[in-house]
Parts: sequence; C-alpha cells; structure tokens
Amino acid sequence: MRSTVRLRILITCGVLVAAGVGGWQLLPSDEGRTDPVPVGTTDEVTSLDPAGAYDAGSWAIYSNVYQSLLTFKPGFTSPTPDAAESCRFVGDKLTTYQCTLRGDLTFPSGRKVTGEDVKYSFDRMLKIKAEVGPAPLFPTLKSVVADGPTVTFNLGGRDATFPLKLATGAGSIVDRERYQADALRQDNGVDGTGPYLLKKYEPGRSALLEPNPNYRGALPATGRPVLVKYFKQSEDLANAWKSGDIQVTHRQLPPSFVENLDTNGGTRLTEAESAEIRNIVFNTRGESPMGKKAVRQAIAAILDRPAITTATYKGTVEPLYSLIPQGLVGHSTAFYDRYPAPDAKKAEKLLDDAGVETPVRFTFGYRQDATYKAETAQIKKQLEETGLFEVKVVEADWQTFQKGYTSGAYDAYTVGWLPDFPDSDSFTAPLVGTGNTLDNAYSSATVDRLITETQRHDDRSRTTGDFKRIQDEVAKDVPLLPLWQKNDYVLATEAVGGSQNLSDGTGIWRLWELSWL
Repeated sequence: MRSTVRLRILITCGVLVAAGVGGWQLLPSDEGRTDPVPVGTTDEVTSLDPAGAYDAGSWAIYSNVYQSLLTFKPGFTSPTPDAAESCRFVGDKLTTYQCTLRGDLTFPSGRKVTGEDVKYSFDRMLKIKAEVGPAPLFPTLKSVVADGPTVTFNLGGRDATFPLKLATGAGSIVDRERYQADALRQDNGVDGTGPYLLKKYEPGRSALLEPNPNYRGALPATGRPVLVKYFKQSEDLANAWKSGDIQVTHRQLPPSFVENLDTNGGTRLTEAESAEIRNIVFNTRGESPMGKKAVRQAIAAILDRPAITTATYKGTVEPLYSLIPQGLVGHSTAFYDRYPAPDAKKAEKLLDDAGVETPVRFTFGYRQDATYKAETAQIKKQLEETGLFEVKVVEADWQTFQKGYTSGAYDAYTVGWLPDFPDSDSFTAPLVGTGNTLDNAYSSATVDRLITETQRHDDRSRTTGDFKRIQDEVAKDVPLLPLWQKNDYVLATEAVGGSQNLSDGTGIWRLWELSWL
C-alpha cells in the first residue's frame, strides 16, 4: 500500500505542539469562511476504484468517500459498525462472520444500499484481482452470501483479524449499478456513501470534497468542504506551505524542513509516534542476483541504519531492526540480533561461502523524491565502499515505480509501509506471506504456517511468540530489510482547527475533523 504502500496506525496519542495558540482556537467558530480547507500531501491516488489500489493516497480518499461495514473510532483498535448496524462472528470457530446492514443508506443516485451491493463489492474486488489492488488482504475469504440486509462472510480458516480487514479501504462498498463486475472504473467518478462526495477530481493535482448530506453511519456529523492538493515531491509540498497555497500538510515534508520548523509564528505541529516503516525489498526470483539468500544476508550485514537516519532524515525517523515496529505485539530486534553492526568481513564471508562472485551487480529502484534520492545514495555508498557490490540506481515517478516493482523490474527497491489496521498481522501476511503485496516472489512454508497460527487467536496477546518466530525467519531469509520507523507529522496554520485529529493512525484520514477557526 502506500509514496508509501498501504496505509497507517499511531501507537500512542499525538502530542500537540501549539506555541502561542489558545485552547479556544481549537474549536470551530459558528461564523466565518465557507471555502474549502486546502490540505497538501505527497501521497498519490493510484485509483479511485477501491478494487484497484492498495496505497496510502488512495485509501486516504476511500475513507472519506466510501463506507465499509466497520470503521475505527479515534483512539480505538477494535472496529465499530459504520455501514453495518451490527457485526459478529457466528459461533466460536472464527470462520463465519456476519453483518446486518443499516437500513437508511443510499448511494448518490438515490438508490438504497443493499446486502447485494456489499457482496458485489467483495466479489468484484476478488475477481478483478488488480495488480496493485487489495485482494491479497483476504486470503481466507472463500465466499460472501447476501440475504436481505444480512451479509455472511465464509472463511477458509480461523481469522480473528477479519473484522479489522473489513474496516479498511479494502472493505469499501460500491454501487453495483455504477461499477463493472470484471473491470476497474476508469472515469474520475465515485459512487459511495461516505461522509464526503467527490465533486471534482484532477488526477495528480487535486480532489474537491463536499459533505454528503445523506451520510448515515458512525460519525455524528460530516465536516466542512476540503480541497486536497497533491504534490509530486516533498520539496513541492514545502514550497506550497511557504507560499500559503495550503493550510494543512500531511505526508511528507522534507526532514530538514521539519527539523528547522519554527512553531512560534502561529503554526501548529502535531507529532505522534507511528507504525510507519520503510524497507528495502529484495526480488527473490531466481533470475535476480537477490535470488541468492547469501547476497541478501550480505547486504543486511553491511547496512548502517543510524548513518541513514541521521544524514538523510535528520532524526525524524529511528533505525528499525524488525519486521514489526515498536509498540505492536511481537516486536523484536531480530535483525539486530543477527546483524548487530555493519560488518564488511562478515558480508564477504557470506558471499564466499555461497560461491557468489563479487562485485555483485544489481539494480536498485526508488520513488522519485529528493529525500529518497539522498537515502538511496547513502545505501549505494555503503554497499559499494566494501567492494562487494555495484549498484545501478533507477529513479521513477510513483506510477512507473509501482509497475516496475510489481513486474520484477528491480533487483531491490525501497518502499514505505503503513499498516492497514492496528494489529501485527498487517506487517506479516501482506509483507512476507506467500503472494505478498510487495510482489517479490518470497514464499516460506514456515512463515505461512506461523502467520496462520497468529490469525487463529482472538486473544491477540497469545500471538506474541509466533510473531517473534516469524521475525526470526525473516531475519534469516531476508526477503526484505527494515530501515526505519518514523513519527507522524501534521502541520496546520492557526486558521485551521481539528488538525490534531486528522491522522489517528487507524488507516483513516479524518478530513471531516478540519474546520476554519
């Protein structure tokens, strides 16, 4: 998902930094501006069709214009009904999940939402199985049955995480009369029942959202009009902020900009710990140099994370040595335990023992951005200084980059990851399970078995041991290499209220919280 693939979870509550701003200013006034609140981001929308995208930019929009049966309330990690009136597992086997749809939902056309629309939405998503779509999120889903307002999901195995997955953008409900059963929608229209209506959309430039007067769901009320503006690179976003073109920014400002930000001039910066991570992903196919485990292990033995986080990210990220980030069940330091410090001699021995000729030549892809370019230069320098590797870097815009890594065009590439829901499963099944969303061809029977075991327990504390064992296996096989974990930053002017609630980390972009003061 997600400039970053998939989307977002805060582990702790955000800390509001508000210099010179009184508490009264956080509340919206009854009078004043009616123009849309301009919000800037570097996340891009891959597709407006929820069957066609599994990335942060797309899902940010989905959470505003579509509804899922369930959603997450701010600060809660268990889902609550949204388009559904109620949901529950049937029996104690965790293989049948049933929801009763609300009776007061209507699409923009005026047609009533039915259980058949819910079934249709899931069936088409699984049938289309878009290359960068969310179908891999539902490996246990075998069938969906609609009986009036009742929708039953039949699972192929125990899956305690299924309700969490329903609450994501992958669970978006579409109008079956406006979306083809076997193809993605290609126009710039949206027919959903979320708190906002998409009034105008210019791909790669902007999205104008206006409150949906017919919204019914978990929210007590919809918000103010919002104009989302999209920027290609972090520097473009920073320049738009400086010029006053936007009043709110979220994902991703340049690290140097955040480091030097002055919050004494009417600017509010909300900072919170998050589970956003970034990995080097390896193409494990046999034709790639990374198809050899020893090559991947050698890179793991060389990588100096603190040098990258300090030089490139100015302390806005922290080195990460695990598949599962800090704050989630099962977090460990598996990569640090196996590769505790940069060691070129260890890397050389790994390659020699495996009979790998050096220097190993390979391609390294990254999404076009000044920060990612600097990060890639650091990685290239570290590897080539050992004399063991020659790295050819390939820069590409987001759309081209996505097509490149899904087709195996790069031997290695960097990509960010925001969890889909607040559970460690969002870092295991989608990233290292067979048929994972990273499209790197990694498959491990041991890892798959352990993932299945973690999904069997509704008491998530019982999964700790299995999650740690998964990370041990991943540190041994190195299908990916964790780089860093970062904080979440939302920047707003003193004219905007509610920015501290924009991102609560549950995968939902709460644009309805924004207002003019």
